[in-house]
This record gives sequence, structure tokens and C-alpha cells, in this order.
Amino acid sequence: MRVLTLVVLISSVSWMSLAQDKTWQGKFEPIDRMIDPPSTYRTASGASGADYWQQRADYQIKASLDEQTRVLTGKETITYYNNSPDVLPYLWLQLEQNVNRKENEGFGGIFSVKDSMTSQHMQYLLRPMEFPAGYTIQQVKDASGQKLEALVNNTMMKVLLMEPLEPQSSVSFSVEWSYPVTDRSNFLLSREGYEYFPEDDNCVFLIAHWFPRMAVYNDTEGWQNQQFQKLGEFALEFGNYDVEITVPEDHLVAATGELQNEKDVLSLDQKKRLAKARKSYDESVMIVTPEEAVANEKTKSTDTKTWRFRAENVRDFAFASSRKFIWDAQAVKLPNRTTMAMSFYPKEGLPVWSEESTQAVIHALEVYSEATFNYPYPVAISVNTSNIGMEFPMISFNGGRPVNGEMSHAAKENMIRTIVHEVGHNWFPMIVSSDERKWMWMDEGLNTFLDQRTMAERYPQFHSLTPKDMVPYMDGDQRVMRPIMVTSDVESLFSIGANFYDKPTAGFQILRESVIGPELFDAAFREYATRWMYKHPNPADLFRTLEDATAVDLDWFWRGWYFTTDKVDINLSEVKWYQMSEEPVIVENKGKKVGGKISGKGNQAKPAKDFSAGPQPFQMVPTPDKSYGGFLSRVDEAEMRTLVGGKNIYELTLKNEGGLIMPVIIEWTYTDGTTEIDRLPAEVWRLNEVEIKKTFLKEKEVASVAIDPDQELPDVDLSNNAFPRVEDPSEFDQFKQEQ
Repeated sequence: MRVLTLVVLISSVSWMSLAQDKTWQGKFEPIDRMIDPPSTYRTASGASGADYWQQRADYQIKASLDEQTRVLTGKETITYYNNSPDVLPYLWLQLEQNVNRKENEGFGGIFSVKDSMTSQHMQYLLRPMEFPAGYTIQQVKDASGQKLEALVNNTMMKVLLMEPLEPQSSVSFSVEWSYPVTDRSNFLLSREGYEYFPEDDNCVFLIAHWFPRMAVYNDTEGWQNQQFQKLGEFALEFGNYDVEITVPEDHLVAATGELQNEKDVLSLDQKKRLAKARKSYDESVMIVTPEEAVANEKTKSTDTKTWRFRAENVRDFAFASSRKFIWDAQAVKLPNRTTMAMSFYPKEGLPVWSEESTQAVIHALEVYSEATFNYPYPVAISVNTSNIGMEFPMISFNGGRPVNGEMSHAAKENMIRTIVHEVGHNWFPMIVSSDERKWMWMDEGLNTFLDQRTMAERYPQFHSLTPKDMVPYMDGDQRVMRPIMVTSDVESLFSIGANFYDKPTAGFQILRESVIGPELFDAAFREYATRWMYKHPNPADLFRTLEDATAVDLDWFWRGWYFTTDKVDINLSEVKWYQMSEEPVIVENKGKKVGGKISGKGNQAKPAKDFSAGPQPFQMVPTPDKSYGGFLSRVDEAEMRTLVGGKNIYELTLKNEGGLIMPVIIEWTYTDGTTEIDRLPAEVWRLNEVEIKKTFLKEKEVASVAIDPDQELPDVDLSNNAFPRVEDPSEFDQFKQEQ
């Protein structure tokens, strides 16, 4: 009993000591409890498992666009395949158009009445209340024509089946609907709708989220029927589409998929030009010229024409329609196929769009294919509109236009970057199909990482995001910041770009350049992309794959960068310089003679501010036999003296002031003007997450030491990164320098 009591007492004291140990905060602990556990569906390596499954939905759609009333009417037949092991008594469909109904307050009242308001601000407040937005569902029927009960809950519709859908079986049903197409200028965060051009009384119609679509049913959460709130985007199943679109006879239509009836909808000249473009790899070919587009603006045909498109293995379908479109195209030779890069734009986009858009599409296709997997689709289209960047399979809607034919450097950069980014979304999430509604960063962050790579390689004249660009955001008010790993819809509207786009991008750049290394990281990133082509990954699958493919434990990185709002602030708090002395160095300390650094709390000297005092001497003494324990081998004293003699020993004290674990990059500048870089891995913080000491042996004398001089990391305080400290010039000194 006494022994047991003693053990318990010792254990309690040890536990209390651990609890009070502020040098350990669990930053290197595994994140297993913070992410989905592995299973037979999703393995611990990050790959899909032997029992992985996902659903499929095929669509046959016939739709018509009434230009006068601006109403879209459609009928679809959906064939839904239940590949899950579960019996499904009902199905959930998404009705995103309902988000614009006046009763749906998607933003929770972030806009309010102010003492002074712009007319646009007032429009965002009031116009949605006046516009009759949302779907009218005429009917839902099964394959035999019997009516199915359908219950609408805001942006979701529940269809009750006649009989439960058994595993490994399918069901077909039809839906008829209509909705008024919205004026994009009236609704905040509008990803689709029409843009009106008063000068020629025409519209560009961008039609997306336009048909009732199957929600995702998966192994981790069942039905993904989270309501659409405009911020978090979409989770969709893959399938095949056969779509017929009836529009005014003089409209051009750009859409997901391949045009099936060009002989019926294109003129003879247009067909000849398109055939020429399919063989033109060096320059784009005008299919519809600016002059023809201007002439089309005046026709205002009342007849109609039906365009038919087919798309295979895609998760969505969108299209654009207008008589204003100029159309150019160019063939792109990829390792696996020839793809057509195309652009559709009104005359207001000239001349920049004819010069830059299709080329930006090509650059994105080439760089992304090299970084991940080859683009698998037959076409990639960029459509111009105002104030938007929105992606769909094979087609994207992209903003940016010149003013009176002129465009600033910054505006052109933003336009090109938008096109590259939106075309890049064909990879994430259109093929690597993560749940955008839940994890916006999984597609936006990965895609931004690659769009920055594309811009750096193909447009070096423009700025590309680097980790140091994150400093203003990461050094912001911690009280209002949220981790990356929050659901898309709860992030602040005003920090979405920083937290879901830029911070994940900077994180991948840090992993590539400062933690893993470019070659190994690129192979691992490609492994993730190819593993999850046409599948539904979650964050755990990404985290595990990058570790599995690199043999690098990254739990410390995921924990800090994704699950906290900690920041990078490494403080080089002290540097000590030593040289071995052949003369005895005698220091009285508790009656013992010791060599080297003075020990004992009362005898600590003030830290040096520079190297002007010279090195502290220390004496190397023989190692007592008892220090070797049972080992028979001994340190070669002479060899050790030769190694250290005449050289410089520097001891650096580093403090983790920001809380975020990071590697340590040290630049030594020697008195002869040369420099050298040492890199310490993040694991150097394992035993003490707050403060570490590291010793270096150098041949030359050091003039200064700097932490991360090239700012590979987003260190929020550079003033504590150098020894000797580099003083910021005062305002008076700056004034004198400017005179």
C-alpha cells in the first residue's frame, strides 16, 4: 500500500509538472482526433479504399431561354445510380436559385441602413425583396409518369420515391421547372444571371445553377444537404449530360461539353473557321469577328435555334448565350489529346480580350497538366462578363474589361489572373471533386497555389503571391480571425480571400520550398491529384496523401497552419560567441572550477548586443571515465581539439514568439563579406516549443546573423530577426536621407 501510494504520488507530481510545463503545448501531437478516421472507404495512406464508392447522376435536359421575359424553362430526366451500401427512401436535390428569394437571408443581415449609403448599397438591401427569384417546380414524375411527392426546403428539394432505392440499383425521374434569370448587378455575390448593355439594348446571359441537381451522398456524412448561403459553393456528383438549349436564332452559345449539331447552328463561314482553328496551334482563329458581332447586335431575331451539347463524366453544366459575342479559338496540344481553347466576349472586351484571353486559357491548361494530370476534356472556354470569376466544367465566366480600349497594368494582371484561376478550377474541384460547401479552401487554396505557379512561369512581369504577403493578414486582430478549417459559410465575407485562398496557397509554398523540397513535394501533390480524379476527397485524404508520398510527418504543420490562427514570429533573442583557449579558464561556481560559459543564476552576464567584445574563452577538459558508463570506446581528445581549435562556436537562442512552429532559416554574414545559409527543420522545436538553443561551429568570424533574410516564411516581426539588431531609421533620419 505504501509503495502504491508513493507511485501514485510520484505520478501525480510528474503529471502536475507536465501540465505546468509551458515549453510543451502539444504542437507536434498527431491530428488523428481532429480529422476523419481511416476506414475501408478511405485508407490511412490517404487513398480511396477497397470499399470506396460514390454515386452517379446522368442528365437529359431540354431548356429554353425567353429573351423578352428573361425566364428560363426546362425539363430534365435524371437517372440516379445508388452505388452505396445503403437503402435510400428519398433523394435530395439542390435548388440554388432559391437563395435569391426574399425570405432567404443568406448573409444574416450583414448590410444595414447607414447615415450615408451608395445607391448600390441600397440596391443590395432592397432589390432582392422586389424580385420574384427562385424556382417554380411544375412537377416531379417517375419513369412511368406517376407524380412523385417533392418537398422544398429553401435551396433543397426532397423527392420521395415510390419504392426505396436499393444498393447497386438506379432510378429515373423527371422534373419540370422555370425561374426568372436575375440581373447580376442587383444581387451580391451573384455567380450567374444576365448583364445588360443599355447602349445596344442587349444582354449577355450567364446561365448556371439553372437546373435541379442531385446533392452528394457519401460515406462520411450521408446526404450533403447543407443549405446554399452563397459563400460555400457546391458539392456535386459526376455523370453524363445530354443538353438541348433553345435560344434566339442570332445568339451564340458557349457551354460545357462538345457541340453536337454545329451544322444546324453555325454558318458555313463559322464552320470553316472552326475547322481551321482545330489545326491552328500557333495562333487563335476568329470564328465570329468583331465586325460580325457588332452587326449581330442589331438583328434582334424573334426566331429560335436549338443547340445540343454532350458532356461525359462531369459534375455540372453551365452555358452562356448572347448575340454580342465575338468568338476566337486555338488548338492546344497536350500529351494525351488536342484540346480547344476558346474565348467568347462582347466588343467591350476589345482589344485586350482578343489578345489575352485564349492565351491565358492555354497557359493554364499547360501548366496545370504538368503539375497534376493531363486535362481530359475536349474544350476549355473563357467567357467575358463584368465583376465576376466563376468556374464550371469546361467553361468559366471571367471579369475584366478595358475602359475606352485602355487597360492599366494592374487591371490587365487581374483579368489574366482571373482567367487562369477559373480555368484552373477544372482540376479543383471539377475533377478532384471536394465539397466546396464545407471546405472552400480545398479547391480555392489548391487552385490558387497552381494559378500563382502559372503566373510566375508564364507572366513573370506580374506579381505572384509569396508567404510574406500573408503578414498583414496573419498579424491582424486574433479576436476576429478564424482557422482555415472552418465551414465555408461561417467565414467572414471580408476575409474569405485571405483565409481560404491565400493562406492555404502560402502554406503549400512553405511546404514545397522550406519543408519538403520542390521535387518531393511536386510528386506528392501530383499523387494526391491523380488519386482523387473524379472522386470526392476530404481534408484527411489530402493531409494523409502528402505525408504518405513524402515520408515527412506534417502533423505539426496541419495543426498550426490549418487549425489555429497562430502566427510566425521567430525571435533571435541572443547570440554567444566562443573560442577554445589553451590557457585555463577558472570560474568560481559553487566551489567547482568549470570551463566555458559561466553558470549559476547570479553570475549571468548581460547578453551582448554585438560581437565587439570578442569571443568568450572556454577550456576543453578530458571526459571522466564515469561519463561513458559501460561503453569501452572513448572520444579522441586530440581529434576533438583539432576540430575545435582556432575556430568559432556560436550559440543561438531562438524564441517562438508567434506560436506557429516553422523551420528556422539562418543566414551567416562573415567579416570577409561572404554569406552562408543553415536550415533547421521544424523538428528542432520538438523538445521545447517555446525556446531553443542551437550551437554551430564556424571557420570564419561572423559579422551578423539573420533569420529568414529572404522571407520564405511570413514572419510578422522582422525587427527581432537579426543580430546585431538592425534599428529602423527614425522619421528624422528618413527625412535627412531624402534631402
